[in-house]
Amino acid sequence: MLTVALPKGRIAEETLEIFSEIFGGEFKFEGRELIMEVGNFRFLNVRNQDVPTYVEHGSADIGVVGLDVITEKELDIIKLLDMNLGRCKVAIGIKNEDELDWSKPNIKIATKMVNITQKYFASKAVGVEIIKLYGSIELAPLVGLADAIVDIVETGATMKENGLKVAEDIMNSSAHLIANKNSYYAKKDEILSLYEQINSVVKSRA
Repeated sequence: MLTVALPKGRIAEETLEIFSEIFGGEFKFEGRELIMEVGNFRFLNVRNQDVPTYVEHGSADIGVVGLDVITEKELDIIKLLDMNLGRCKVAIGIKNEDELDWSKPNIKIATKMVNITQKYFASKAVGVEIIKLYGSIELAPLVGLADAIVDIVETGATMKENGLKVAEDIMNSSAHLIANKNSYYAKKDEILSLYEQINSVVKSRA
């Protein structure tokens, strides 16, 4: 049996649609169900941020998670495939009337993506003070808590609604199929067979 960790929400639904297409059955979490078993698969319904942790520690053999989460967590897993789902960007957001001042000795950034932010500002040789927040990040520049934010941007609507604009893109992200290293060797045939099937569906949708 292969255990698959899926992030809650739209990416989980779209991934389960791919499984339905491959295997011709209905794959769907009922209500608040966290574990679903269908045929040779066990699906775990977990928070987006937790998917790679389940995979790295071997509680799931494979998982589907955004590249931004993989990059932020720097975990020891195998990236198998870009599934072209949940496309978004990690971007720097500032108030509409502001400009990002790269000459400042220290820029104050509110974000939940500490590693991505530190690496990006280090690559620009600019000092950064990071304020870690877990939600409503757009509020931080509006009340003077930070000069700017680093956050996920899909359409940019949330930033616009809050009087912010994208100052600079840091990276593109989309959902990736990942595997646990031990599982990849112990269950290589099963995982590669599934990889091929998912890849053909992803390509047919491109």
